[in-house]
Parts: sequence; C-alpha cells; structure tokens
Amino acid sequence: MVSFYHEFRDTPAGRHTLKICRAESCQAVGAEALVSEATSRAGIALGGTSADGQLTVEPIYCLGLCALSPAIMVDDQVHARVTPAQLDAILDAVLEPGPVA
Repeated sequence: MVSFYHEFRDTPAGRHTLKICRAESCQAVGAEALVSEATSRAGIALGGTSADGQLTVEPIYCLGLCALSPAIMVDDQVHARVTPAQLDAILDAVLEPGPVA
C-alpha cells in the first residue's frame, strides 16, 4: 500500500523536499537536467534523501504549470521555467545554514 501512494513513506523525508515534475511537457524542456543536477548535488538517486538528512529529491507527475515548464516544488513553494543554475540558487537559499546563536 505504501508504494502505491506517492505521498506515503516508509522512511522519513529530509528536512526539505524537492519535487521535480516528470510530466511530458517538463521533460521536453529540461527536467532531466534538473534531475541530474539535484541528484548529483545531493549524492543520491531520484527518490532518495541526502546522507545529512537535509534534502529529499522526488519525482512528481504534474504541477499544473505545463506552459511554464520545467517546474519544481521545494517544500510548498512552486518554481517555473527553472534552469539548472536557478535550481542551484534555490537549493543554496533553502539549504543555507541558519545564523549561529
């Protein structure tokens, strides 16, 4: 049952979740480059969580932004027309360590 529903997990997700749209429109304009960039950066396969527990990278099969492909969702924020460089900047901002108290 867990494997049937995409939002169910058998292990905890990372502190942040990156979902990359894998629908046809996004694939046609660069989603594979985003998958490659994110999984390489995190050192994981698609669907995995980084060793430090900071980032889970998952596929999603439509964010409803086909006219603005490729699209991603980081935590609950959607981003459209994302390039690999923009993805890096978004992840830098999200994964940036907080101020030391």
